[in-house]
Amino acid sequence: MKPLDSSTWDVALVRLLDDVYTFAMTGPRLHDDWAQDVLAVMHRVVADPRGWRVMQWQIGKEWRENGHPSYPFLPLTAEEVREWTHPVTAGAAGELLASLAQEWFFEPSPVRSRANRDEVLADARTVLGRFGPDAIFRTSSDLARTSDSPDFLAGELAGGRAFTGYMMDLGLIAVSADEVGVFWSFNAL
Repeated sequence: MKPLDSSTWDVALVRLLDDVYTFAMTGPRLHDDWAQDVLAVMHRVVADPRGWRVMQWQIGKEWRENGHPSYPFLPLTAEEVREWTHPVTAGAAGELLASLAQEWFFEPSPVRSRANRDEVLADARTVLGRFGPDAIFRTSSDLARTSDSPDFLAGELAGGRAFTGYMMDLGLIAVSADEVGVFWSFNAL
């Protein structure tokens, strides 16, 4: 695998998530409690510690500018972030991140049946590789309530506990010793 640098990250992130309504941001680990760092990313009060690309659709920008900085995320506590997410393996996290590259409903080409399935999964692994081999991953998906390695590519996108006011949302959190990553997909229709 090519060493991860800004350009490799940018290419993988854009290929993976540019065409869907997503949030993909990273921030530094500043607290012993990773959930505090996740909230800082959701509130956009920290910047990517490496200065690399982040992604957020501009829908709701006026909400953020008018007193709701975490929009589209609900006002959450660190306890809620911990309780509303479930641990997953690195392999499952890669599949989940790859699945965020598809639309919520009526996806004409879900990742599982795409000709470029392996490339999509490779981009997801590249993005998550930033967090290193000791990273932990958590998701809001109900599929992870009973297993830390659900098959996220087997079916349609399915959310869990809502972190937003949208009909459905689905997220992945990556935590390393130095950084956190927050990757979320929204059914904004």
